[in-house]
Amino acid sequence: MSKFNNFKNYNPDILETIANLSNDEVFTPPKLANEILNLLPEEVWSNPNLTFLDPAVKTGIFLREITSRLIDGLADQIPDLQERVNHILTKQVFGIGITELTTLMARRTVYCSTTANGEFSICTEFDDEKGNIIFPDTEHTWDKNGRCEFCGANRSSYGGGGNRENYAYPFIHDNFKKEFGNMKFDVIIGNPPYQLSVGNTGANASYAPAIYHLFVDKAIELNPKYITMIIPSKWMTDSAEGIPKSWINKMLTSEKIEKVHDFEDSNEIFRDVGIAGGVNYFLWNNDKNKYECEYTYKSDGKVRKRLIKMNEFDGNFIIRNPIAHGIFHKVNKHSENYYKDKKNNFQNFVATYGLGGDLSTSWRGYSKSRNKDNNIKYYVSKTTNGVSHGWVSEKNIGRNLHVINKHKIFIPRIYGGGSGDKKILGKAIYGEPNSVASSTYAIIGADNNLTKESAMNVISYIESKFFRFMVKILKTTPSATQRVYQLVPLQDFSKSWTDEELYKKYKLTQEEIDYIEENIDEMKWGVTNIWQ
Repeated sequence: MSKFNNFKNYNPDILETIANLSNDEVFTPPKLANEILNLLPEEVWSNPNLTFLDPAVKTGIFLREITSRLIDGLADQIPDLQERVNHILTKQVFGIGITELTTLMARRTVYCSTTANGEFSICTEFDDEKGNIIFPDTEHTWDKNGRCEFCGANRSSYGGGGNRENYAYPFIHDNFKKEFGNMKFDVIIGNPPYQLSVGNTGANASYAPAIYHLFVDKAIELNPKYITMIIPSKWMTDSAEGIPKSWINKMLTSEKIEKVHDFEDSNEIFRDVGIAGGVNYFLWNNDKNKYECEYTYKSDGKVRKRLIKMNEFDGNFIIRNPIAHGIFHKVNKHSENYYKDKKNNFQNFVATYGLGGDLSTSWRGYSKSRNKDNNIKYYVSKTTNGVSHGWVSEKNIGRNLHVINKHKIFIPRIYGGGSGDKKILGKAIYGEPNSVASSTYAIIGADNNLTKESAMNVISYIESKFFRFMVKILKTTPSATQRVYQLVPLQDFSKSWTDEELYKKYKLTQEEIDYIEENIDEMKWGVTNIWQ
């Protein structure tokens, strides 16, 4: 049997079953890899001069499928199979590993040998074991603040030593250039690491800064004809922590993004990998010069396609869900461009500040009952289903003392964010005069001259499905910052609000109402007071 059968006949496919090694090494299933490759124009597979680079090789699936397509597409131009394979693997297909282990795995996948010049390699022209799938030695370059100049890693966590890995990816640290020189890459494709991670070691083990945008940036810098990558989707709603707003704006106003396939639930394509806000893969076409983009949104087993303008919201975000997009435009008819100025939307009610001081997320021994020293009611969330309170002194409050005697509302800053979350926000509670809350909570309405009645009316609005649906459009992570309220319209808070009234006010269709009802749960909470 020809050794090329090892390459062409891969059934069953072991790459369908291999487990992810870590959070940053999310392996790409073969089916997904081919769907991403399908974004590229058909003619690339019959061009013997194009070069392909995967800058974040893991299993080697992209390079394997690219090679397979080129073997078929170049059959007429290079009839001899061995000559064709040699040409493809030495002149067209390149990869940069993210670890030594994945580099070896990729060589085995693509060359059918962990050594490119080994006995069982399907390429007969390599004179070293690396071939064109490399893993060059790479170190971080630390600045005076202890941060890597290339990836922003913190030296205390990523400086190596012990069980810690460097995570100094060669592609974004430019170390690949000494191997490949100034080679021009026509197509850059892959599934880059999503975040830096140090696992469970070190003081900053829970800190995992985003890194995928640096791979996209480096790919753009190399000026290829096409870029296609799969990355988290939350950057499109401006909710990706650690992603610069300037980068989001650059992407949305680039005019180069031609196609996007967006998945609300990452589990649709990555088995047992929960990525808040979902994932997407896109096609960047360097010859494209218009904002229109073919956008495919996949949610709840349904596929919705439309043509969108990536810069519709001035490069700040896009409304991914087409039904939500339609509802937004109905709301916008009542107050044109209300979302652009926080004075005209619910952001106006959400304070950017906190109370500071000793008001932490823990109790720290504050009084369980009111006394002459501790006489200010102090709310602290102890469970997701309820609130509890104790009593503190004014000296415990670090700033914004004017809030104490205001009518206001407290709402958790962090809640939900997973694909199954249908409440969207935590329980909003009325903060009467002479009350404060821990940093667990954001403050609503303290600067808006609320009465107890109007505060309760605000809470009725927050608890409506309509309100939380409008929040969900931009809230793709557990964090509920002021920004996620940007698309929520203001109401007259001299009265309470129901969903029926809101649906009628904005003239929603039955289909739109049904969609909101199906995707947002009722606000029903059990209240637990742990002091009793």
